[in-house]
Amino acid sequence: MPDLPPPISPGGAGPAPGRGRRTLLLIAAVVAAPMVASYVAYTLFPRDQRVNYGTLLATAPAPAIRGSRDDGSPFRLEELRGRWVLLVMGRGECDSACERKLYSIRQARAMQGRDQDRIVRVWIVVGDAAPAATLLAEHPGLVVVREAEAAPAMPSGGADSLYLIDPLGNLVLRFPDDPDIKGIASDLTRLLKASRIG
Repeated sequence: MPDLPPPISPGGAGPAPGRGRRTLLLIAAVVAAPMVASYVAYTLFPRDQRVNYGTLLATAPAPAIRGSRDDGSPFRLEELRGRWVLLVMGRGECDSACERKLYSIRQARAMQGRDQDRIVRVWIVVGDAAPAATLLAEHPGLVVVREAEAAPAMPSGGADSLYLIDPLGNLVLRFPDDPDIKGIASDLTRLLKASRIG
């Protein structure tokens, strides 16, 4: 007959009372901690769901814009397919708000570094006034277009708006009337990085 282990006396080293319960509670706390932390972070520190600076537009082709460049040669917006287009619409007098837009798109494009050649800046001049030569000298590479017809109808904007057109010719974003250079540059960087076209 096999030998049986001697019985443990009541004063022996058995499991401490309540030790199993504490272990179970500790495991439950470790498992629940991430969920509690994420809930607290979500409710007390909500993130802005909007990532882009400009207003996202419903996908639609840009209006057919035709006119003449400042050198007299004909211009059609379709010619710029394959490149990102920062499009400013404004009057030839170009007040301070217009100047800020032109400056903003120039700087935002320059901030793209080696990718800046993927972007073209276009100023659609509405009205009869001609832009000042001194202003144009500050913006080399800017494509200036005199509209042959009335200003094209653009979504959610007037005759002094700023838009981004994708390489397929679709309107993508509309920027605020008083644009922030870093905001435009950030949108461009994100789109250029994600895009396999243009």
